[in-house]
Amino acid sequence: METAIGVLVSQFKAYAGRDGSSDTLSRDKFQKLVKSELSNLVKNAGDPAAIDQLMSSLDKNNDGELSFLEFWQLIGHLASKHGGFSQ
Repeated sequence: METAIGVLVSQFKAYAGRDGSSDTLSRDKFQKLVKSELSNLVKNAGDPAAIDQLMSSLDKNNDGELSFLEFWQLIGHLASKHGGFSQ
């Protein structure tokens, strides 16, 4: 599990860092991350409208960016769904 967490953190920072700050994901970088890394788990990963809706649902402070904790909500949801756990 430690390796999996390390990969999630490093991928988040790599995508976030492309805009300057490795602390938050812009909408553009979030879309690139989802499309490249989560396309088999996120429905309509290539659809900009679907990504906008997903990002809005995760962006709890409405700053137009995702912190790691906001992003982590998506990972938890995807892992639960993938594992067949009840929501």
